[in-house]
Amino acid sequence: MSYILNIETATKNCSVSLAKDGKTIVCCETAEEGYSHAEKLHVFIEQSIKEAGISYHDLSAIAVSQGPGSYTGLRIGVSAAKGLCYALNIPLIAIDTLQSFASQVNVNDGLIVPMLDARRMEVYSAVFTSAIEYKRAIQAEIITEESFNEISEKVYFIGDCAPKCKTVLDSENFIFLEEIVYPSAKEMSILSFDKYLNKDTVDVAYFEPFYLKDFMVTTPKSK
Repeated sequence: MSYILNIETATKNCSVSLAKDGKTIVCCETAEEGYSHAEKLHVFIEQSIKEAGISYHDLSAIAVSQGPGSYTGLRIGVSAAKGLCYALNIPLIAIDTLQSFASQVNVNDGLIVPMLDARRMEVYSAVFTSAIEYKRAIQAEIITEESFNEISEKVYFIGDCAPKCKTVLDSENFIFLEEIVYPSAKEMSILSFDKYLNKDTVDVAYFEPFYLKDFMVTTPKSK
């Protein structure tokens, strides 16, 4: 029997799930405009442990969403995960954010494209089969009228950038599942359990989030 705590902070959704043998038994999450991760994450972790009726020492591993996504959000999630791993002397598991995000889509055909808003018309995206296997690797790309036009089969788009992308991605085979907006720790459970069974872990000391792009500091415009 294994209990794995999953942490997802790559987007506005601050999400924590506790899984038993790959099945989510508790999930606490909230998506707020102000990115409340620093305030909510440890509260959700504590709440998940309490609701499951276990102690921290019952945990077999900690899994964290590795990105791409929000620089600050990823730092908060990874820092919390590392701290728990150090304190409990348990392994750290890294989960691809877009792969777990794509797992929210349950279809039998076509391709799945999870997209996270980057800036303007830029997104972080990947292409997956209906079996959630990579068809195209993760990349940062600018969405234009030509994007994904080489695909003739159905394409299911998910993510927080759907409203802006729909204005240019209007092919008949493009389907926007607008109810699926953010990644959640719930879908990390089976992925982290599989990695745990295969001893697919990362070095707690040296692991860094997958930012995909360098962090950019901007200065406010003068009035």
